[in-house]
Amino acid sequence: MRAAVSENVYPLLVLSDIVVFPHTIIPLLIESEKTAVWVSASFEAKEDIIVCCRKHPDAPVASEQDIHRMGVRAHILQLIQLPDGTLKVFIEGKSRQRITRIFQHDDMLLAEVEPVADVILEERKAEALKRLLVETFQEYCESYNIDIHPDMIAKIRSQDDPGFVSDIIVSYMDLKTDIKQEILEENTIDLRLSRIYDHIQGELDIARIQTSLKEQVRQRNKASRKNLQQEQTQKMAMDSMDDEVAYLERQIRCKNMPQHARDKAMGEIKRLRMMPPMSAEATVIRNYVDWFIALPWNEMSEDKTDILMAEEILNQDHFGLDKVKDRILEYLAVQQLVGSMKGPILCLVGPPGVGKTSLGKSIARATGRKFVRVSLGGVRDEAEIKGHRRTYIGAMPGKIVQGLRQAGTSNPVFLLDEVDKMSVDFRGDPSAALLEVLDPEQNSAFCDHYMDIEYDVSKVMFITTANTSYSIPAPLMDRMEVIRIEGYTSHEKHQIARDFLIPKQIRLHGLEGKKVTFTKKAIDAIIHEYTREAGVRNLEKEISSILRKVVKEIVSQKNIKSTRITQSRVYEYLGVPRYRRSNRRESDYVGLVNGLAWTEVGGTLLTVETTVMPGKGKLLLTGKLGEVMQESAQAGMSYVRSRAKDFGLDADFYDKIDIHVHVPEGAVPKDGPSAGITMAASIVSALTKRSARARVAMTGELTLGGRILPVGGVKEKLLAAKEAGMKEVLIPLENEKDLKDTPREILKGLEVHMVEHMDEIIAYALN
Repeated sequence: MRAAVSENVYPLLVLSDIVVFPHTIIPLLIESEKTAVWVSASFEAKEDIIVCCRKHPDAPVASEQDIHRMGVRAHILQLIQLPDGTLKVFIEGKSRQRITRIFQHDDMLLAEVEPVADVILEERKAEALKRLLVETFQEYCESYNIDIHPDMIAKIRSQDDPGFVSDIIVSYMDLKTDIKQEILEENTIDLRLSRIYDHIQGELDIARIQTSLKEQVRQRNKASRKNLQQEQTQKMAMDSMDDEVAYLERQIRCKNMPQHARDKAMGEIKRLRMMPPMSAEATVIRNYVDWFIALPWNEMSEDKTDILMAEEILNQDHFGLDKVKDRILEYLAVQQLVGSMKGPILCLVGPPGVGKTSLGKSIARATGRKFVRVSLGGVRDEAEIKGHRRTYIGAMPGKIVQGLRQAGTSNPVFLLDEVDKMSVDFRGDPSAALLEVLDPEQNSAFCDHYMDIEYDVSKVMFITTANTSYSIPAPLMDRMEVIRIEGYTSHEKHQIARDFLIPKQIRLHGLEGKKVTFTKKAIDAIIHEYTREAGVRNLEKEISSILRKVVKEIVSQKNIKSTRITQSRVYEYLGVPRYRRSNRRESDYVGLVNGLAWTEVGGTLLTVETTVMPGKGKLLLTGKLGEVMQESAQAGMSYVRSRAKDFGLDADFYDKIDIHVHVPEGAVPKDGPSAGITMAASIVSALTKRSARARVAMTGELTLGGRILPVGGVKEKLLAAKEAGMKEVLIPLENEKDLKDTPREILKGLEVHMVEHMDEIIAYALN
């Protein structure tokens, strides 16, 4: 193949628009059959070839003058014959060669060449340019998404030869053919590196401009799309708003409401039409109109006026409570006779667990009305009762309007629970807000702050509950009919447990059909030895605790068919009894007197102890006593000093002694005037050394002159005395009327003495 002219003669492959650089491998497609023949022969002979580029690739025929004189000596690595006859050639550039002569031999061109050596003018500058070029080249590849293997980047970074680096980098760049040819012809490495760096910087500037233009276009398109979406959303919102307003208007027209309410709602809808659909005020108005639609303006549930059936329902749900039941039946009788009546305002006052809340449900069932319960415990904001004014998005009606919406009728049984537990702070007095609600003369035009329109709540049967009445403000008490629900006697608790609580808990624990029975002694043991309360709430908890253990036994031992709860099994299930059946003293002691007190949880026995010791006339009071009880003790002491001669005491007896009055259970706060006679009797007993009778209990307020004033909670106190095993009870004469409302079961076995002066107390209580 090699011509004999010179050793520096090689076959010449002329390319149209490809510039090959040393140290690079590129694929070529050979379409000419003649060229393919001699290329294949050179590959077989393992001969190198010269590769160069044309000056004018668009010219039809390549002439000698059209061929660049700077080329590359290359080695043929691989040949692949493609199915269409084209030859694919992989060549590797080795070194720059200057073509000195071109001539024809057979059917191929030959080139006589001479090598071109690289020149470095300034080595440090060349090294600096090389490093700068490598860093810039990596940014170039990232900007133009050039797929270059990480190994090649590492190879370029590790090269010490700046000429090698320049040739590799320029081969990856997308430059025009004539620019690449100029770089190929530059044998001064400093200049070659500088020229390549300038081209990379230019390309990076173009890339940055393109990126900026793309971002601007993207932002414009995004803004355009956003504007379009906003327009579409606004149009959809307007369409939706129109549909919603039309729907609300239809609902208002179909709603059976008073004309003034309909006019108000239609005025709000008219405002809603003129507002932007996404505005905050539009949301407020929509919610406001929704409340007009949701409220049961003239929707009533039909009252059941069958008194016999109502009485049967009340008796099914509750044992006793005759006064409350009679009041409900009286109301139904008037309803049946008159046809309509303003809703009564009942206030059920009694200790916890006596059935005040559950009684409200029974009243609703007996009258055929819907039942709504609202707890007022801890409420301290009057807006909770009368609603918030519509000045912000979160405003809403008060508990009264919310309860009516929940009931769905305008005449439900509305239970206001724990009315005595409301508080007062800077947000207002909720009890004052209730005055309008619970006043039969005003509540036909009740105005909630949120609704800002009159609503008739006179058809509502309001029932309030409280543990004590003294904490309820007097104006509010004046608007209610107070019905006291006293504590249950042991006999009543036994019947309630047998007829109500045990069947209820058996049903709740899935024991129906399991033949679970409680003996009479078992029920009495639970009542007397595991509970001490006026109501039956804890009694129900203890029954539930026993039944849980029964369920566990039945599940673990599946052959159990029946269970009988005896007194011994009560002790087994509930453990050691918490209380003794009677805490009455068996012996009489000096200075130890039994008093009776009334608390929120019912009546209780209150023991007062007095001891005398040497001192300087001090009166010590302990036992966490309130101001009223301290004053009662001081009044008792003054009474004793004023009657010292009658009691056989020296006129100055108190100068050399201190008297200490103590009420046990010091952790429990105690207050009230009813312990006045008890403290006075205890002081007299301690000073005169006369023992107090252990079987006598007493209650009453004492004056300085020795008169005894009436007190409250007589029934609960008598019940506590009976539960404690007392035999005699001393009460003020003016409380004699209270004995008429006291069940016979309580009075049975108690000898009640009516007293009106302290002298009678001393005669009955001291030996």
